[in-house]
Amino acid sequence: MSTASPISQEMPGQSNTYILDASAILRFLDKEAGYERVREILRNHSLGSCQAVVCALHWGEVALTLARRHGPVFQAQIVGELLSLGLEIIPATGERAVRSALLKARLGIPYVDAFGVELACDSPEHCFVTANFDVKPAVGEVQIEFLPTK
Repeated sequence: MSTASPISQEMPGQSNTYILDASAILRFLDKEAGYERVREILRNHSLGSCQAVVCALHWGEVALTLARRHGPVFQAQIVGELLSLGLEIIPATGERAVRSALLKARLGIPYVDAFGVELACDSPEHCFVTANFDVKPAVGEVQIEFLPTK
């Protein structure tokens, strides 16, 4: 799909880029099934052996969920802690929105998750990490790592 993505520029020696969706980040924060894998990705990201990114739409879902559950002060604190790990938030550009819409139309996956799949389309080195099994129709399109069910 796109070749002009900010995450298309791999860092030297980097083996993979992981696109984390809201469900993956929330599993990590809530210490639910699969949180160890997300912790490992974030640890490796901190060590520079991989890159971890989040689509702006998924990032917004995380912020909304935290604010609803715990209030805006807690939400701001956790968002700040996650950003301190060096997570890159990838904007939802007009071009990405159109490509994501086409993925949703063709595959029947949720629109916000189509953004994560679209990011994974940038390179065969990219892997979309999710606990949302509604994206199964995209398995043939990109690498997807599904976290275990609860």
